[in-house]
Amino acid sequence: MAWLILVLAGLFEVGWAVGLKYTEGFTRLWPTLGTVAAMVISMALLGLALRSLPLGTAYAVWTGIGTIGTVIFGIIFFAEQADIARLFCVALIVTGIVGLKLFTAS
Repeated sequence: MAWLILVLAGLFEVGWAVGLKYTEGFTRLWPTLGTVAAMVISMALLGLALRSLPLGTAYAVWTGIGTIGTVIFGIIFFAEQADIARLFCVALIVTGIVGLKLFTAS
């Protein structure tokens, strides 16, 4: 269950990272409120996952999910670069997350 909570926390991290782009420097009310809400939810879920997962593993997986999701979102919705080197680096992050999951108890 902790891993599922951690994945949800990572998805909310993607939400607030993407939301930052829409706040326009926290000058737009609704995008700012949504971004702050996603931040709070993401942190709360991370805190719950940390009850049974090691700190280093949970934090690395949380930021990795956020990084991968934000990169994918940027490629799809903001026409950001999707060259082979960038995708290879994202694949390395995925490999690290899978490795942490495989070699972590809980």
